[in-house]
Amino acid sequence: MKIAVGSDHAGFEFKKTVLSWLEENGYEFNDMGPHNEESVDYPDYARKVAEAVADGSYDQGILLCGTGIGVSISANKIRGIRAALACNPEFATLARQHNNANIICFSARFTDKATIEQSLQNWFSTEFEGGRHERRVNKIEPCC
Repeated sequence: MKIAVGSDHAGFEFKKTVLSWLEENGYEFNDMGPHNEESVDYPDYARKVAEAVADGSYDQGILLCGTGIGVSISANKIRGIRAALACNPEFATLARQHNNANIICFSARFTDKATIEQSLQNWFSTEFEGGRHERRVNKIEPCC
Protein backbone atom coordinates (compact mmCIF):
# COMPACT_ATOMS: atom_id res chain seq x y z
CA MET A 1 0.00 0.00 0.00
CA LYS A 2 1.35 3.40 -1.02
CA ILE A 3 0.38 6.48 0.98
CA ALA A 4 0.61 10.13 -0.13
CA VAL A 5 1.14 12.58 2.76
CA GLY A 6 0.89 16.36 2.77
CA SER A 7 0.26 19.31 5.03
CA ASP A 8 0.51 23.04 5.25
CA HIS A 9 2.88 24.94 7.55
CA ALA A 10 0.54 24.49 10.54
CA GLY A 11 0.54 20.73 10.06
CA PHE A 12 4.25 20.41 9.36
CA GLU A 13 5.34 19.33 12.87
CA PHE A 14 2.54 16.79 13.27
CA LYS A 15 3.29 15.47 9.80
CA LYS A 16 6.60 14.27 11.25
CA THR A 17 4.59 12.17 13.73
CA VAL A 18 2.56 10.70 10.87
CA LEU A 19 5.66 9.93 8.79
CA SER A 20 7.37 8.25 11.75
CA TRP A 21 4.27 6.16 12.46
CA LEU A 22 4.03 5.08 8.82
CA GLU A 23 7.70 4.13 8.76
CA GLU A 24 7.50 2.20 12.05
CA ASN A 25 4.49 0.29 10.75
CA GLY A 26 6.03 -0.62 7.41
CA TYR A 27 3.99 1.56 5.06
CA GLU A 28 5.40 2.90 1.81
CA PHE A 29 4.79 6.65 1.64
CA ASN A 30 5.75 9.85 -0.08
CA ASP A 31 5.97 13.17 1.75
CA MET A 32 4.52 15.54 -0.84
CA GLY A 33 5.42 18.62 1.17
CA PRO A 34 5.95 21.08 2.42
CA HIS A 35 9.42 20.32 3.69
CA ASN A 36 9.74 23.21 6.16
CA GLU A 37 7.53 25.46 8.29
CA GLU A 38 7.44 28.44 5.92
CA SER A 39 3.92 29.67 5.23
CA VAL A 40 2.22 27.87 2.35
CA ASP A 41 -1.31 27.56 0.97
CA TYR A 42 -3.03 24.35 2.13
CA PRO A 43 -5.06 23.91 -1.10
CA ASP A 44 -1.84 23.38 -3.07
CA TYR A 45 -0.78 20.41 -0.97
CA ALA A 46 -4.29 19.01 -0.57
CA ARG A 47 -4.68 19.02 -4.36
CA LYS A 48 -1.28 17.37 -4.85
CA VAL A 49 -2.17 14.50 -2.49
CA ALA A 50 -5.75 14.19 -3.74
CA GLU A 51 -4.75 14.06 -7.40
CA ALA A 52 -2.13 11.40 -6.64
CA VAL A 53 -4.76 9.25 -4.88
CA ALA A 54 -7.42 9.90 -7.54
CA ASP A 55 -5.15 8.91 -10.43
CA GLY A 56 -4.16 5.68 -8.68
CA SER A 57 -0.51 6.57 -8.06
CA TYR A 58 -1.21 6.17 -4.33
CA ASP A 59 -3.75 3.99 -2.54
CA GLN A 60 -4.65 6.44 0.22
CA GLY A 61 -3.71 9.87 1.50
CA ILE A 62 -3.12 11.69 4.75
CA LEU A 63 -3.47 15.47 5.06
CA LEU A 64 -2.91 17.87 7.94
CA CYS A 65 -3.54 21.57 8.44
CA GLY A 66 -4.40 23.76 11.41
CA THR A 67 -7.99 22.56 11.72
CA GLY A 68 -8.07 19.80 9.11
CA ILE A 69 -11.09 21.51 7.59
CA GLY A 70 -9.28 23.37 4.80
CA VAL A 71 -7.45 20.30 3.49
CA SER A 72 -10.68 18.26 3.70
CA ILE A 73 -12.63 20.78 1.64
CA SER A 74 -9.81 21.17 -0.88
CA ALA A 75 -9.19 17.45 -1.35
CA ASN A 76 -12.90 16.76 -1.81
CA LYS A 77 -12.94 19.01 -4.88
CA ILE A 78 -11.07 16.28 -6.78
CA ARG A 79 -13.32 13.70 -8.50
CA GLY A 80 -13.07 10.31 -6.80
CA ILE A 81 -11.80 11.63 -3.49
CA ARG A 82 -13.61 11.08 -0.23
CA ALA A 83 -11.56 12.95 2.35
CA ALA A 84 -12.70 12.71 5.96
CA LEU A 85 -11.69 14.80 8.95
CA ALA A 86 -10.87 12.44 11.82
CA CYS A 87 -11.31 14.20 15.15
CA ASN A 88 -10.82 10.95 17.03
CA PRO A 89 -10.14 7.26 16.38
CA GLU A 90 -13.85 6.44 16.11
CA PHE A 91 -14.24 8.96 13.26
CA ALA A 92 -11.31 7.28 11.48
CA THR A 93 -12.96 3.87 11.79
CA LEU A 94 -16.35 5.07 10.61
CA ALA A 95 -14.88 7.06 7.73
CA ARG A 96 -13.46 3.81 6.35
CA GLN A 97 -16.36 1.50 7.32
CA HIS A 98 -19.25 3.65 6.16
CA ASN A 99 -17.80 6.19 3.71
CA ASN A 100 -14.93 4.30 2.08
CA ALA A 101 -12.88 7.44 2.61
CA ASN A 102 -9.56 7.38 0.78
CA ILE A 103 -7.94 10.38 2.48
CA ILE A 104 -7.85 10.97 6.22
CA CYS A 105 -7.40 14.54 7.45
CA PHE A 106 -6.19 15.77 10.82
CA SER A 107 -6.16 18.99 12.79
CA ALA A 108 -2.66 19.84 13.93
CA ARG A 109 -3.97 22.40 16.43
CA PHE A 110 -6.72 20.35 18.05
CA THR A 111 -5.46 16.74 17.92
CA ASP A 112 -2.70 15.23 20.03
CA LYS A 113 -0.06 12.71 18.96
CA ALA A 114 -1.72 9.73 20.67
CA THR A 115 -5.06 10.47 18.99
CA ILE A 116 -3.44 10.74 15.56
CA GLU A 117 -1.52 7.49 16.05
CA GLN A 118 -4.60 5.58 17.23
CA SER A 119 -6.65 7.10 14.41
CA LEU A 120 -4.06 5.90 11.89
CA GLN A 121 -4.12 2.44 13.43
CA ASN A 122 -7.91 2.32 13.15
CA TRP A 123 -7.87 3.77 9.63
CA PHE A 124 -5.46 1.23 8.22
CA SER A 125 -7.01 -1.76 10.00
CA THR A 126 -10.59 -1.01 8.94
CA GLU A 127 -12.23 -2.19 5.72
CA PHE A 128 -15.18 -0.65 3.90
CA GLU A 129 -18.35 -2.55 4.87
CA GLY A 130 -20.07 -2.08 1.52
CA GLY A 131 -23.71 -3.17 1.49
CA ARG A 132 -26.10 -0.32 2.27
CA HIS A 133 -23.09 1.99 2.61
CA GLU A 134 -21.98 1.34 -0.96
CA ARG A 135 -25.26 2.70 -2.32
CA ARG A 136 -24.75 5.86 -0.31
CA VAL A 137 -21.09 6.26 -1.25
CA ASN A 138 -22.05 5.97 -4.92
CA LYS A 139 -24.31 8.99 -4.47
CA ILE A 140 -21.38 11.13 -3.30
CA GLU A 141 -19.77 11.36 -6.75
CA PRO A 142 -20.11 14.82 -8.36
CA CYS A 143 -23.08 15.19 -10.62
CA CYS A 144 -21.42 17.64 -13.05
